[in-house]
Amino acid sequence: MILLGFTSCAQSQNKKQTTKRSQSTTTTAPVPKEGLAVATFAGGCFWCTEESAEKLKGVHEVVSGYTGGTVKNPTYEQVSSGMTGHAEAVQIHYDPKVISYQTLLEAFFAAHDPTTLNRQGPDVGTQYRSAIFYKTPEEKAQIDAYIAKLNSARAFQAPIVTQVEPLKEFYPAEDYHQDFYKTNPDNPYMQSVSKPKLEKFKKKMEGKLKDEE
Repeated sequence: MILLGFTSCAQSQNKKQTTKRSQSTTTTAPVPKEGLAVATFAGGCFWCTEESAEKLKGVHEVVSGYTGGTVKNPTYEQVSSGMTGHAEAVQIHYDPKVISYQTLLEAFFAAHDPTTLNRQGPDVGTQYRSAIFYKTPEEKAQIDAYIAKLNSARAFQAPIVTQVEPLKEFYPAEDYHQDFYKTNPDNPYMQSVSKPKLEKFKKKMEGKLKDEE
């Protein structure tokens, strides 16, 4: 879909690469290294979400993938159709001694617009929904409390529509999606959508970024 002259996340893909799903993708999420924790977020196209998360101090690895749907080991084409129920998401492997889950929540809400239902900029569909996938009741309580705080403070011009869902299966995306922002800097979507979002994110998270060390 094209909106306001922007290329969408789905349209910017290299179609030749999508035919190599079975050859280039692992089907299980990587196990975090000892001492690291994992958080899972969906905030629109995962290309920019991944790059934003990787900028944070204490984040060791970010994996782009799919979660929240009904099809086992889905392909990018299937998820992009909006028919599988999956969201484009990222799993963040982080050191809780350096960065807290609360700070990750703050970064998540700084990185996208949580008030647009099933939409982020030119990307429209349930696969681009705003969602947080929790692993424990404690995480859910923390998420709910922070959303309530943001709504109460009217931090955004409209109510937050972010879904809070239990984490089930997470499927890493095809290899070419990993580090897409870094490896495709001249991509039209990177230039028109992702880069401006990333610059805004960096200003909001000043003091908590790796490049400030």
